[in-house]
Amino acid sequence: MQGHRPQEAFTPAVKEALGEDKVIVIQDALGGQPIQRWWKDWKSPEGEKPKQTGDLYDRLMGKVMPKIKGQSLSSVTFIWMQGERDAKMRWGEVYEVSLKGLYDQLCKDLGRNDINFVIGRLSDFDLKNQRYPHWTMIRKVQVKLAESSPRFGWLNTDDLNDGVNRKGKKIQNDLHYSAEGYKTLGKRFAESALKLTKQNSKSR
Repeated sequence: MQGHRPQEAFTPAVKEALGEDKVIVIQDALGGQPIQRWWKDWKSPEGEKPKQTGDLYDRLMGKVMPKIKGQSLSSVTFIWMQGERDAKMRWGEVYEVSLKGLYDQLCKDLGRNDINFVIGRLSDFDLKNQRYPHWTMIRKVQVKLAESSPRFGWLNTDDLNDGVNRKGKKIQNDLHYSAEGYKTLGKRFAESALKLTKQNSKSR
């Protein structure tokens, strides 16, 4: 998510749909990090809990809370693009419980049970699991979780890592996305977020 710039495509699309003064967009990202830095109860597949968990989540909430103080929010959408590090470390077996745990943690901290959740599925970078042994496992978990609730959705990123990156270098099936790929990612996140917001506001 570090390479994604919301102002390129995501924020304009959401503001156009919902109104310039009706949207708060908060991004917090750090490349190459495992989910344990967001979910506080994370344990390894062996059941071990690291000394530090959830520090990046605390950093995110340090941005969120001041921005939403005193505001009445009609909806909240959480957008997630992560998993590479967990695939590399062979932590795929605990990824589903971790991702659902993170979502529940956010719901609890915001005092809501109606948060929409958009997951960007890992790309087709390592479908043979050669460099990142749990790559396809995490892709499957992301889709499985996204399809487990009408409040959740996932999007495909397989076509976003070809072309020319931000440094002007030609890439194919890269770990990161092309310059245009990041813009398309923003548009897809916006479309998915708006769709969930619309359908779930009707179902209240």
